Amino acid sequence: MSISSTRPPYVPLIRLYQDWLRQSRGLVFADYHALWQWSVSDLEAFWQSIWDYADLCSPTPHRAALGRNVMPGAEWFPGAQVNYAQQVLRHVDAAHAAGQLALIAENECGQLRELTWPALRQQVASLALHLKAQGVRPGDRVAAYLPNIPETIIAFLACASVGAVWSVCAPDMGTNAVLDRFRQITPTVLITVNGVTWGGRAMDRGDVVAQLRRELPSVRHVVGIRYLDASEPIADSADWTSVTSRNDAEVAAFAPAWLAFDHPLWIVYSSGTTGLPKPIVHSHGGILVESMVTGMHSDVGCSYAPNNFGERFCWYSSTGWVMWNIQVGGLLTGTTCVIFDGSPAGAKDAPDWSTLWRFAARHGVTFLGSGAAFYGGCMKAGVDLAQCGDLSRIRAIGTTGSPLSAEVQQWGTAQFRAIAKTKAQQDIWWFNVSGGTDFAGGFIAGTPELPQEPGVMQCRMLGAAVESWDENGHPVIGQVGELVCTQPIPSMPLHFWNDPGHARYLASYFEMFPPGHGRKPGGGDLGPEAGSVWRHGDWLRIGDEQGEGEWCVIYGRSDATINRHGLRMGTSEIYSAVERLPEVLDSMVVDLEYLGRESYMPLFVVLRPGHALDGALKSRINDAIRQALSPRFMPNEIFQVPEIPRTLSGKKQELPIKKLLLGQAIDKVVNREAMANPGALQWYVEFAQRRPR
Repeated sequence: MSISSTRPPYVPLIRLYQDWLRQSRGLVFADYHALWQWSVSDLEAFWQSIWDYADLCSPTPHRAALGRNVMPGAEWFPGAQVNYAQQVLRHVDAAHAAGQLALIAENECGQLRELTWPALRQQVASLALHLKAQGVRPGDRVAAYLPNIPETIIAFLACASVGAVWSVCAPDMGTNAVLDRFRQITPTVLITVNGVTWGGRAMDRGDVVAQLRRELPSVRHVVGIRYLDASEPIADSADWTSVTSRNDAEVAAFAPAWLAFDHPLWIVYSSGTTGLPKPIVHSHGGILVESMVTGMHSDVGCSYAPNNFGERFCWYSSTGWVMWNIQVGGLLTGTTCVIFDGSPAGAKDAPDWSTLWRFAARHGVTFLGSGAAFYGGCMKAGVDLAQCGDLSRIRAIGTTGSPLSAEVQQWGTAQFRAIAKTKAQQDIWWFNVSGGTDFAGGFIAGTPELPQEPGVMQCRMLGAAVESWDENGHPVIGQVGELVCTQPIPSMPLHFWNDPGHARYLASYFEMFPPGHGRKPGGGDLGPEAGSVWRHGDWLRIGDEQGEGEWCVIYGRSDATINRHGLRMGTSEIYSAVERLPEVLDSMVVDLEYLGRESYMPLFVVLRPGHALDGALKSRINDAIRQALSPRFMPNEIFQVPEIPRTLSGKKQELPIKKLLLGQAIDKVVNREAMANPGALQWYVEFAQRRPR
């Protein structure tokens, strides 16, 4: 979808796509459900149409859109060559001529930077040539320890352009959490800042950077960004400003390398309940194609309004959350990305939940996205959007990370109606989306043309063969079941890094419903020759209780992974931090996120004899989690318990306890005969009975 092909104002992209299907393919669909049904039953035709409609480029032809239809292991666009950075940079001349900026960035200290499209191209090329000069080759990993600033986007595009594999961790993560991720991928280059500011506090990261360099022996080159204090360089590193200031003939002539469709683009991390974080590898081509579908649903694209102000897309995110990757995806269609680095709610001792709204008003944001918890915080804080500046250009509000309650959505809609200057703002569109780091895309989302209902999502995304299954693998409508995907999607992982035999990958998504399990989206058995079915780990209801409508509701995680304010973390990482304390013998944590209610995460600890859970010990436990992981994963409450319930094989029974605390009967959620210590359950049963829900 080249920026030069302008579209009429206010016509949703998905409507333009359907018009294109009618004109170029002769396909007409009665409603959205019919369009979705086609997209998941004729994968070859649908994904080829996305390639053609988006005008994606390859110097070599592909022999099919889907060369091998099996999951996992689907073969997409065999023969095609692509490059994520090439798709971004193809818009430089047209976007610049139209008066659009590439990036608008501000931090909580009020420092504003704007980057033109030509400047983006020049800095990406300059850094890419520097990396090549340092011996970086396709497939080498580049690790970044960076916040949400322009340099991070430039560094990512430079890596992509030379075929290096990108991986980033946010500087608000604990050192051990960062090392647990980067050690697995053996990076050859580290790009880092010397410090960050968060919540009004300057945080020097010099000691952390030094530790990363000591404990990542594969790193042979460092590029340092003087972000916290421009006068203090990072020792033994190439200076970012010098590296990216080159502007000669070689820079002007630089072009991203053409790579195989399935060449690795980045490694992102998703934590399970045991072991190290999962290093998930996605491909250039898979992310490119899926991003076009995501952009179509979110309606983020090159939509030049009559005043030529243009699309300004902001999805507030940490670099450690996959929504940062989605934010950068706005550049793929020539959209201006507007990014904020810092706390969206002000300082801890002086909270200000209007911060992000005022930022959006200053920069004319047209699409504002954030985690669902942010909007809940705004409602509780009594934010008055009328006092936040001119928000009249916002036409859509994006939300993900956890279920958005009907109450919060109704609050936000009422706020926009109160400040509305146009009919469109009176009916502000909520783009509620649910997907995952696992495939860097969405399963459930919406479109501007479908009706809205507070507290639910509008539809299953095109190309996503999503169903709700009971435990026997039977599709259910109007009932809560496991979210599964029965057909492959291009952005599903290539593999996990350093995963012999794909053991962790298969166990993560394909163990519950192995080959031949279940039914096709259009009906009929999958058959024993079929591949496995992707089980995502969410509870899902499709349709209302009568099975009517496109509505979808996510009811939180169906496994024991913690999904805290939009960031996922394995319980094992929390246990590692807590159980390092000498007083703690054992621990268990559950996240009671359910149907849009505020997340409630209790931590249960077994202490050594002679110790009691007093205020001082609670503070030490919280500090351990804050320092090793992030303040986001500090529990709501901590309880001292006699025992942690375990299976005969010694596994902590997190999921049964989670179900118990969500109101299910104990005999329905656990088999006492499969337990090593069934007597441990009584404390939790009594706790569940006295805990208000």
